Amino acid sequence: MNVLIDYRPALRSRTGVGEWVHSLVSALAEINSADLGLRPPDLTVFSSSWKDRLLVRDLPKAVHSLDRHIPVSFLNYFWHRFNWPPVEFLTRSRFDVVHSPHPLLIPSKHAAQVVTIHDLDFLDHPERTDAEVQRDYPKLVQRHALRADQVVVPSQHTAAEVEKRLGVNPEAITLCPNGAPRWPARKDLPPNGHILFVGSITPRKNIGVLLDAYSALLGRRRDLPSLVLAGPPGPRNSKWLKLIESPPFKGRVKCTGYLDRTELKKYYDNALVLVLPSLNEGFGLPALEAMTVGVPVVASNRGALPEIVGKSGLLVDPTRPSDLASAVEQMIYDRSFARTCVKNGFRDAARFSWHTSAKHLLHAYSKAVSAQSSRLAKTGQLHR
Repeated sequence: MNVLIDYRPALRSRTGVGEWVHSLVSALAEINSADLGLRPPDLTVFSSSWKDRLLVRDLPKAVHSLDRHIPVSFLNYFWHRFNWPPVEFLTRSRFDVVHSPHPLLIPSKHAAQVVTIHDLDFLDHPERTDAEVQRDYPKLVQRHALRADQVVVPSQHTAAEVEKRLGVNPEAITLCPNGAPRWPARKDLPPNGHILFVGSITPRKNIGVLLDAYSALLGRRRDLPSLVLAGPPGPRNSKWLKLIESPPFKGRVKCTGYLDRTELKKYYDNALVLVLPSLNEGFGLPALEAMTVGVPVVASNRGALPEIVGKSGLLVDPTRPSDLASAVEQMIYDRSFARTCVKNGFRDAARFSWHTSAKHLLHAYSKAVSAQSSRLAKTGQLHR
């Protein structure tokens, strides 16, 4: 099976979708026939950008690469709006499956088409998004999802949303959860550490409520640890960066910007608690990363986070700063409770691996090819 995956989200800073794409490509390259009972895919990653080049050294040796000098926004506009040009025109190759890591299809003349829907927050809150996500996703997502031969989702929460809100047949939906990183677990909670948030500094991540909760804790705890915001700031969120440079946050709150995986692991290692007050998450990879290392979690009770966190932490209403502050306080100062959460986290994180995710994804590809064959047979195009 010849498979092409759009690798563009992983070209620059690998956060969110970029990390998802890179990790799954690496895991797919490690699949073997004995493990699956299926032939491993002949895998090609596709990239196009005017500035950023695909670095072959970042890819497994078994993976092929195709890199084109086409601006991302230009190509996406024509792909999303006009279903052109077909990927075969750009690659001069033919594939059995083409896979978009986003909700909108990659045009193809011959291949079965797979899309990934991580969440549907953009349907209800387009104001939390930017650029083409705001412009194209809300208008086009249903049409593209219904045309896809398979829709890949990271959680039961997103699967239910895709079925209910987009009308996608459950048979066309494949659950492919994120995997846990191959990071060693630390031995214990650090004696002196920080409160950690991991993610882009964007409205959906609910940074304002996190800062309100931290401010409340500063008012009643002189020994409160510092707060680290580990992630790149979004284009419209300079207000929070300015806020943390003023009292009471100045010198107590740090924004690191984008961190590579090695640097990010260091911040997890020294964290007393991970705080994720997101208003919506399709999965919540930082929660799984924290659980793998041995960091207890305080998270929102919305989206897929309850599905991932379970008993590995505390779940709170993300609109109530007082509830968030109390949960963080308990996790920091009740070490016995925090250690129980860590123990539960190790157990729950063991359910997730990129290897298992890759197996689910390969089955999705097989289902997509079968669905395409059935569809073409019904329309008399099977031997086009």
